Amino acid sequence: MLQEGFWDDRKKAQALINEANHNNEILRKMNSLEKTISESEDLLRELKDESDEEMIMLLEEEYRQLSHDYEDFEISVLLSHPYDQYNAILELHPGAGGTESQDWALMLYRMYTRWAALKGYKVTLLDMLDGEEAGIKSCSILIEGYMAYGYLKGERGVHRLVRISPFDSSARRHTSFASVDVMPEFNDDIQIDIKPEDIEVETHRASGAGGQHINKTDSAVRIIHKPTGIVTTCQSERSQIQNRERAMNMLKSKLYQRYIEEQESRMAAIKGEQKKIEWGSQIRSYVFCPYTLVKDHRTNYAENNVDKVMNGEIDEFINAYLKSTIVE
Repeated sequence: MLQEGFWDDRKKAQALINEANHNNEILRKMNSLEKTISESEDLLRELKDESDEEMIMLLEEEYRQLSHDYEDFEISVLLSHPYDQYNAILELHPGAGGTESQDWALMLYRMYTRWAALKGYKVTLLDMLDGEEAGIKSCSILIEGYMAYGYLKGERGVHRLVRISPFDSSARRHTSFASVDVMPEFNDDIQIDIKPEDIEVETHRASGAGGQHINKTDSAVRIIHKPTGIVTTCQSERSQIQNRERAMNMLKSKLYQRYIEEQESRMAAIKGEQKKIEWGSQIRSYVFCPYTLVKDHRTNYAENNVDKVMNGEIDEFINAYLKSTIVE
């Protein structure tokens, strides 16, 4: 930071500051853990020769806190991939089932935006297509914050809901599905050759809230990548130029995400792993009736308080998944 010209490229400078802050936080946690472990060992040695109930209770409480702090430190170290530190683009798509599935997709949208708020992250709605009666047909949001992608990458997959449908006059139990897609947001950090003849750009009027301007001009942009069939849409900005730039960055992110997945698939094949790496895997069930339970099928981590989860408190699910990825 003391070098001349450090702030000439503000985006690069901010990225370096974020990385330094993250590394300093890991070092701080490590030093704090070492100090606590050393103090606890001293206290344990003292208790070997005497039976002090109050000291034993104190040591047990310190152990519980130490275990929690160690898990927090472990997650920080696990997020070490080069793209973990990036912002995350999260897309939601309801499955078959009409209004019920579309409402479930909206519920997931609220869950992730509340999680982001708890983490202090910024959320930008890139594109949303409302359902005909309720819910949403599709949604793309940008979650900005250091390590946003690292935390959210394990959320990719199919999420299943079981509840008494508020849209069913007979009050029957329904099962609904919605898919979550997550990719890191890349700007100019990666070089991806996108030929002009390989893309088709469409413009249209933005829908939804946004004031008079957003509904009177063809500012929304939709880009189709012909070789892969990937489609990106953005209507969050006021101008067509800004929306096109953001939609192109989303396309780059999707293409790079595909590259990442291909690499992971090859590594899994080399290691002889049987674990599937695919977008269609059902990863988690949210049961509202006849009992309340949220269970991750990959880690078997479960939480009985459904309201807590839907209000964005999903860190335990995220942490359990990240720890499950450790190669023994």
